[in-house]
Amino acid sequence: MSYRNIEVRKVTPRLGAEIHGVDLSQELEEDTLAEIRRALVDNQVIFFRDQDMTLDQHKAFGRRFGELHVHPAAKSPEGHPEVLPIHADEHSRYVAGEAWHTDVSCDEEPPMASILRLHTVPECGGDTLFSSMYAAYDALSPRMKEFLKSCKAVHSGEHVYRGYYQTGKGQREDTQNAFPEHEHPVIRTHPESGRQSLYVNSGFTTRIVGLNKDESDALLKFLFNHIAQPQFHCRFNWRKNSIAFWDNRCVQHYAMWDYYPEVRSGYRVTIKGDRPYFDSEGVEGELNLAPHRRVRAA
Repeated sequence: MSYRNIEVRKVTPRLGAEIHGVDLSQELEEDTLAEIRRALVDNQVIFFRDQDMTLDQHKAFGRRFGELHVHPAAKSPEGHPEVLPIHADEHSRYVAGEAWHTDVSCDEEPPMASILRLHTVPECGGDTLFSSMYAAYDALSPRMKEFLKSCKAVHSGEHVYRGYYQTGKGQREDTQNAFPEHEHPVIRTHPESGRQSLYVNSGFTTRIVGLNKDESDALLKFLFNHIAQPQFHCRFNWRKNSIAFWDNRCVQHYAMWDYYPEVRSGYRVTIKGDRPYFDSEGVEGELNLAPHRRVRAA
């Protein structure tokens, strides 16, 4: 698919693309924004390099795609409630995102997308991995797909936020409703592409509704292991002032913490989404993987 205002270079055939020829700190024309949105929907996660932006410019870019989300538990920079700091250094006990997850899927209306910019990166390491939930869904057997289409799962924030934010330095003071919990369909239909995707994650999903604990635990373990298979992934190597813009409706991500004690720091804005739903008329994709199961190690 051609683009007139941006250059799109695919990272893998099914997931990820680098976008060139655009300065996100500037007020962009509508047709350029439309192409960026189309690139996001087509590639699920898009990457930008050499983007020097203030927090206000970061928020302004995010608002071109929708209303900004305010994190239910994390503390934000003064005057910027929509901004989530992402920071790790030699004093960190743990880091955000060190497990496969979709951002704040415990909300009733989870975020549509997240835009992360890092201004300080380690000399090496600190990559973010992304996994396509289209590809994960497509690789399931027809019988498993049929079973999962009728399932819902519980997504809870308490075990995540109480453990991370309540004991950390940056807890919000207004946390009366800081630990949301909601049920979402296990198979989600993307509202723009119409494609089906797998919608459970090891960060927030705690149980399958209607199954006993042993059944639920076994099914979730299978699905979490399935999502972690590398053939569904792409990997982004950060540089100073890089941006990753991912679609939370069909992508999960995992932040590698392999750079201790170096510093990795930046800010994220998140765009509000809508309530996940399953439409039986959604588009079925094709995975088209190489016959890797026949490959033998040399």
